[in-house]
Amino acid sequence: MVQSINFVILGKQDIASEFGKKGTETDLTLYDRKESDVIKTWVVPNGFPEKIQPLFQAINLAEYVILHVDKLDKFTGEQIIALDSLKKEKGILSHTFDVDESKLNMMIKGTVVENYTKVDQDKIKEEMNKLEPITNNDPSEMVIDHCFDVKGVGTVILGKVTNGTVKQYDNLKLYPAGIDVLIKSIQMHDDPVTESICPARVGLAVKGAKPDEVGRGDVISQEGAVDVNTEIELNFQKSPFYKNDIAENQGCLVSIGLQIKAAKFSSISPLKLTFEKPIVSKKGQIAIILKPESPTIRILGSGQIQ
Repeated sequence: MVQSINFVILGKQDIASEFGKKGTETDLTLYDRKESDVIKTWVVPNGFPEKIQPLFQAINLAEYVILHVDKLDKFTGEQIIALDSLKKEKGILSHTFDVDESKLNMMIKGTVVENYTKVDQDKIKEEMNKLEPITNNDPSEMVIDHCFDVKGVGTVILGKVTNGTVKQYDNLKLYPAGIDVLIKSIQMHDDPVTESICPARVGLAVKGAKPDEVGRGDVISQEGAVDVNTEIELNFQKSPFYKNDIAENQGCLVSIGLQIKAAKFSSISPLKLTFEKPIVSKKGQIAIILKPESPTIRILGSGQIQ
């Protein structure tokens, strides 16, 4: 069985080309490499820092973090806050020679990043090779990051198996639409396979859904494995760096998994969010509230879904 490991590369993003071959390229760029029976994937949020959304989507696609800091600015701060908000505890930290290490240590103090393995840049690869695949046997579930139509094949979906195993000829559901889909074929690293175990990156040819019915952040899973809601409640913690007040009926964007959806605060205490369109979620999943137009920090706060 082929195993998979997924990394996100933050900070100086161009180091990704040292690790794998470039594949899909949008506001998220993917690099991969197969070493014996392990496929390693590195995702880079190259749409960041212009946009905050790809940062959270890239982090959510990874089990492990590589943070290679080349400058200490507000965007480095946003990346540290994002990693801490999503509780990404497993990672490697390095920095370029011109970064003041004592200032960096102050920035990461009290965050998950403080506990990352600290290495020099030339030791990142060596440290990466020590990391093991993380898998589980939960009900089948996959999150989608790209979808397109392929002539002679039909709808092709790219994404990550987040739970369990996805098999050829599985009948699953596409959420939030609730559409029935049949998995016609599966590819991993351009090779056909009959099944893929989490956290595999896969390409699926599916029957039952057209590309315009599929969006980034949608989930393919066993029926009932996820919730579809238009309102959620959070055990919310406002970011200490976001200085503005929040009020009922104020608009925001919410990041849940790979979904970025518009919402309003329907209640402040307890904090409830009402969405314009249905979202896929699970109890305990972390939701991040974003204000992309904010001139300072764009991360308003976060909380687990109740």
